[in-house]
Amino acid sequence: MKISNATLDQLSAKIQRPNYNRSELKAGIVHIGCGNFHRAHMAVYLDDLFNLGDGHEWAIIGAGVRANDAQMREDLATQDFMSSVIELDPDGVSARIVGAMIDFLPVEKANQALITAMATETIRIVSLTVTEGGYFIDPKTGSFSASHADIIHDGAHPEQPETAFGAIIAALKLRFQRGFKPFTVMSCDNVPHNGNVTRDAVVGLATLSDPDFALWIADNVAFPNSMVDRITPATGMRERELAHSLGVDDKAPVTCEPFRQWVMEDNFPAGRPPLEKVGVTFTDQVHRFETMKIRILNGGHAIIAYPAGLRDIEYVHEAMQDDQIRAFLDHIESTEILPIVPPVPDTNLTAYQNLIVERFSNPDIGDTIRRLCLDGSNRQPKFIIPSIRDVIAQGGKASGLILLSALWCRYCFGTSENGNDIAPNDPNWDRLQARAIEARNNPVAWLEMREIYDDLSENAAVVEAFSTSLNAIWREGSQAVITSYLSGHT
Repeated sequence: MKISNATLDQLSAKIQRPNYNRSELKAGIVHIGCGNFHRAHMAVYLDDLFNLGDGHEWAIIGAGVRANDAQMREDLATQDFMSSVIELDPDGVSARIVGAMIDFLPVEKANQALITAMATETIRIVSLTVTEGGYFIDPKTGSFSASHADIIHDGAHPEQPETAFGAIIAALKLRFQRGFKPFTVMSCDNVPHNGNVTRDAVVGLATLSDPDFALWIADNVAFPNSMVDRITPATGMRERELAHSLGVDDKAPVTCEPFRQWVMEDNFPAGRPPLEKVGVTFTDQVHRFETMKIRILNGGHAIIAYPAGLRDIEYVHEAMQDDQIRAFLDHIESTEILPIVPPVPDTNLTAYQNLIVERFSNPDIGDTIRRLCLDGSNRQPKFIIPSIRDVIAQGGKASGLILLSALWCRYCFGTSENGNDIAPNDPNWDRLQARAIEARNNPVAWLEMREIYDDLSENAAVVEAFSTSLNAIWREGSQAVITSYLSGHT
């Protein structure tokens, strides 16, 4: 059955559907970037709230600023902007139709429809999932970069912006001119200190064209930090066939794990939906939750990704079925990562680690090793390098994490240990591969990528541990080296 308002009552009784009248919803949020994660996370929380009979003035208007967002708009428009969300629980698959989005703006070159919508007084939150790489962060400094071509364009042509941040600035200026309060800008991306990063991008871009207004934004617009979590694989034929097997004809179905978490600062001067009623945690200690997730979950993804990638393992749950990779994960988490994670309110870190193992092991998710290996040049400096630094600062050696970094280097050489080619899997793949080739004979060349390792190449102990690990991987193979590490000989 094709999803639409008219067919909701004809869907299988096993499929949960909105129990509220969608025609009575009013938009309070514009969301930029309506990919799988958004539709399995924020949209689901709001759908839960609406099902309680609450928050009906906080419906979502979808938006996008990239060319491929136009296809998502076209697909969702044929479904009255609803999506099927399928939870892949080993104890039983469940499906629901999420109706929290009521419109999707046209995707235009200069984003005028988006600017107009955000400038509407009833819009009180503008939220974003524009991916980790979409915040124009200079990897060398970790701060906003004004050198990207899109930023240069928007700085020179603020009335015809091409970026989400340029459109946000233009809409804020219109609201200011009309005497409307500013909306809250809420990042929902998996970026450390995502609110601060978003503020830096918006204020930094505004400074290029209107420094005075940039100061006004810094003083008057809220950018709450948040931590988001839900494993949501990409949609392909497998996911579409699963939706069909459940009786749903959906052009853009979303599959996800049962677990989800959302932790936010309560910094919404223009108001917010009462999301605490549906499990969202509001706290002034978001950074603690964030550090826990980044070090244990995202770091854990990297720990299993690269040894599995070198062995041509396709799926994450298959890597977890490999006794050595599972032991590698357990040992690094227990001995190097957990000891450096600060306490988190009402959270047992060991229990959280065990939950992560359970989530990674879910065979129904179909999450791929290749996805976990993607964009290491952006993820390693966020998820792994800080842990190496903290372990060393506390007097440890970080030998497992440094070995992981050597495995990443070997992966970027571009062939698996079975001799199969590894297709480019990073925006900076050519540079990484060139460095990995050089590092085969000169390991320190890899550590000299200062935008990733900063000054770690000057730490003699790190250089020795990395060089020893990488040389051993090339000489003996990754499995032998990991065995040696687990036996305490590395």
